[in-house]
Parts: sequence; C-alpha cells; structure tokens
Amino acid sequence: MGLGTAAAAGGVLGAGAGAGTAAAAPAAPDRSTRRLSATYAREVARAEGTWSSLISVGPDVVVEQQPDKVVNAQSVNKIAVATAVLDKIDRGLLTLDQRVDVTSAIVIQDTDGVFALDRAYPSSVTLGHVMSTLLTVSDNTAVRLCGLVCPAAELNEILQAKGFVHTQVVPVQNPNRFFLGTTTPRETHTLLTKLVSGQLLSPTSTDFLLNVLRATSAFTDGVRLNLTTPERLRVATKAGWFNEDRHEAGVVFDPAGAAVATYAMFATGPFSGDDAVNTTDFAATHPALRARQVIGRALFDVAGAAAAPVSTRVHRTPAYRPSNGG
Repeated sequence: MGLGTAAAAGGVLGAGAGAGTAAAAPAAPDRSTRRLSATYAREVARAEGTWSSLISVGPDVVVEQQPDKVVNAQSVNKIAVATAVLDKIDRGLLTLDQRVDVTSAIVIQDTDGVFALDRAYPSSVTLGHVMSTLLTVSDNTAVRLCGLVCPAAELNEILQAKGFVHTQVVPVQNPNRFFLGTTTPRETHTLLTKLVSGQLLSPTSTDFLLNVLRATSAFTDGVRLNLTTPERLRVATKAGWFNEDRHEAGVVFDPAGAAVATYAMFATGPFSGDDAVNTTDFAATHPALRARQVIGRALFDVAGAAAAPVSTRVHRTPAYRPSNGG
C-alpha cells in the first residue's frame, strides 16, 4: 500500500499560479508577513516543481497558491484517517486502549515505520499505539490496522459529514483496506484549523492528536529541521511523500499553546536538479524539503511575533523530558 498510490481525483478547481511560480496572498498585513510571503516565493522558485499551498498567520492568509487544487495527499491524509478513528472513539464505538491483531499478512514490508521491523507475529497493539505510529513514523501498516476498525467507506462518510468532500481515501475490493487518497490545501488547512479550535473532535481526542503530531519523534526533515527542540514541540506537523510528491501540513503554536499559524504545502516534481536523484530522495536533501526548511524557520519566527485571537483555545505544549533509561 505504501504511502498512497491513488491518482488525483480532478484538477485545479480554483485559479492559481502554475509550476515553479509562487503566488503570495494579497495585502500582507505587516512587514513580517510580507517577508514570509517573499521567502515562500523565493524558495519555491528555487526548488521548482508545482506547488499548491495555503498558509495563514492569525486571521491573515499569507500565501495562497492553487489552494483548491485536488492533489494526491499521500501521508498527509493520515491526519484525516486518525480523525475518523477518533471520531468513532468520541461516539463510544471504539476506545484508545482497544486492541487490534497484527498478523504477518497485514504487515507491509516497506522501509518506513516500525511494524515491519518487529518479526514477532502474530501480536496485538492498542489503537492508541496504532495512531501514534501512524502519525509519527508514518507507518503504513498502521493504515491497514486503522482500516480494521474504520472501513474505507465509513471513513469517507465520516470525513464527508465533517465537510471534507475532497479529503478522501481510495477503497479497494477488501472493505478494510484502502489507499491514501486526495485532498486540497484548503481542506487540509480547514481540517487543522477546526481541530485546534475544538470543532472537529472532543477535547480529549483533540489533545491526543495534537500531542502526537508535536512529538519529537514526528517528522523533522522539513518545516521543523531548523528549529530547536523546544521550538519543534510548538509545531504539529505531518509530511507525505511518494513518487515525486513532497508534502507537509501543520500548525504552529505560541508559547502559551494557542495556534497562531497553519500551513498546507503540497508539491510535486519535476524539481530542480537531477530528476532521477530527486525521485528516490525522501530526505532533508530534496529540493522541496530544503525549501520547506527555510519557509518553516521564517513561518515560526513570524508566528512567534503574532498575537493569537482572544477566543483561541489553548493546547499546552508538552515539555521535552529526555531520559537515559533505567
């Protein structure tokens, strides 16, 4: 199943810039957001590729480039998968400590994640562990394990009921299996803003999801690469990669735990440099990730200076607590 192989269901639904051309939002409100917009434009032009993005700081849209384009979401859609499972938990149909069976037949023998490293099947894990591995190390076997308790058709219905008609998975013949599917930058941005404002899930499920996405074991090669450990803990992020796609979406919090910036950046090749090298490079050295690293630093700095709305919910940032075992 990998990180998703479904073709994008449609094309550009709204006006936007084309490949290699960054479209900044109109009327950036101050010098810092104008600088962020210029940083985005410069780095995207340098990386090349086709970008579809929506970035906001506070109530202001800072970058808006093809925000309604339907794209292959890849593993960014794992946020939506976890949302559907947590929605069932909120309705009392599942529990975080409910166990699911891990069999050799269900384990994807890829090089991402941790389940393929186990070599000790059959076994069982809780849904809490499944979603933690789904969102931190982006384990693809965890996608199948979620499908055991939330079949593809039901998952899509839950997302549609929440207003996400383009953020969908792709069903296959087995009702408990699916490929990661599509989204748009706007829908992913909306999903994240609704999550942090408490409109998507219960407070307990919201806290669970945001804590996992802010973990130090979550993705660090993109937006969070040039941040310190305490700074990384103020960024909830999820990346997705497959073939030429290099995506990332998330939320930046202020020191008090209020969400002050939201980003959804989806990019596909060809990128600058050797296309054959880029296609097999999923690390921090890829041109798209280098661009997101610079954009991420600039975004964090702008968000740090932004005032959160008075009505913003606070999601306390966990303190980093290293350990040496024992």
